[in-house]
Amino acid sequence: MKSLFLLLSAMVVSVCLSGCTLLAIADAAGSAVVYGVKTTVNVLDAVTPDIVNKKKD
Repeated sequence: MKSLFLLLSAMVVSVCLSGCTLLAIADAAGSAVVYGVKTTVNVLDAVTPDIVNKKKD
């Protein structure tokens, strides 16, 4: 009975840790995409400021 409990608890811990790792990877990938888009917008704004920031007359 004790070995079955240890086996089940090891499996639960393993699943939880892999889930946390997956969430951390997804968070890092999402952050990279957001910063990539922000960098692209900033570069476009620097190259063509009159198109991105239209002046109101």
